[in-house]
Amino acid sequence: QKFIELLANHTWFEISSLGASEKSQGKPYSEAAHWQMKTSLPERIGNMIVNPCEPQFAEELVFSALDSSVAGEVESEMAEAGHVAISNAKNHRMDSDVPLMVPEINPDHLDLLAYQKYDGAIITNPNCSTIGLVMALKPLYDSFGLEAVNVVTMQALSGAGFPGAASLDTNDNVIPFIGGEEDKVETEPLKIFGNVENGQITEPDFPISAQCNRVGVTDGHLECVSVKLKTVPSKSEIIDCWTSFKSEPQDLDLPFAPKSPIHYFEEENFPQPKLHRDLENGMAVSVGRLRECPVLDYRFIVLSHNTVRGAAGAAILNAELALAKGYLIYRKKVKI
Repeated sequence: QKFIELLANHTWFEISSLGASEKSQGKPYSEAAHWQMKTSLPERIGNMIVNPCEPQFAEELVFSALDSSVAGEVESEMAEAGHVAISNAKNHRMDSDVPLMVPEINPDHLDLLAYQKYDGAIITNPNCSTIGLVMALKPLYDSFGLEAVNVVTMQALSGAGFPGAASLDTNDNVIPFIGGEEDKVETEPLKIFGNVENGQITEPDFPISAQCNRVGVTDGHLECVSVKLKTVPSKSEIIDCWTSFKSEPQDLDLPFAPKSPIHYFEEENFPQPKLHRDLENGMAVSVGRLRECPVLDYRFIVLSHNTVRGAAGAAILNAELALAKGYLIYRKKVKI
């Protein structure tokens, strides 16, 4: 639903087909989906008949928001049939020939597509918590080097999908476990920061320790991060790295690229999900509370919108980058 909401008025892409499970096939989308977005379901899309999720589509580009129980096989079938599958699922993220993309960080990983076995391609975006973390770490990694990272996440309810966690479990409560999440946060950044050469990724070797919690917030993942750096800078040098950080999506002026990918806040009680998750249409990452750490070197807070920057918006930005750099055939409005 977030994909549809964000793509409904996109300047480059146009939704022309929908695919889903047997439960939804043959129904108008408005009947198959229990619409939960704040915006109204566009009538044109609501009237679309849902097709089987098979490689029968005429469109080159396919966005996948499938559950991981079926995503891997379906995405492989799409890619084998010549589609470019832009996936938000976990199944292919760690495949050696599949880009695990954050366009501001590793746009060169698109070079891996030349080594894929498919007639089409698969491009993935990371876990919703990983994206906020690596965006905040990237300027530090480039400027000062990383030796160790500790992160504790406080993840929003929307990250569990709909209907998600039971209200009796989340009201007046914190759930200190999210299945599979900690492993993703500890491993995905290393692939993202890796160097690509001749179709192979060489990953850095710094350790990441993650603890992931579900909290009673609708949208916006908050992360408490501590870092040990190879070269210890001043606080002002770190803030300058964050506030000046820009990359290829900004240079290319991609439609979903935030003008300032990282917003730093001096206020001691910022960032907050309710106040800052929607900055730059939900695509910016907010950072605050930078201070010295008595165990490592520095500690700070990171906030990102988990269903936008951490999911659908991230996948759309990946598709925009692939199109802008010539990895998609169509050069005009792309049907999806």
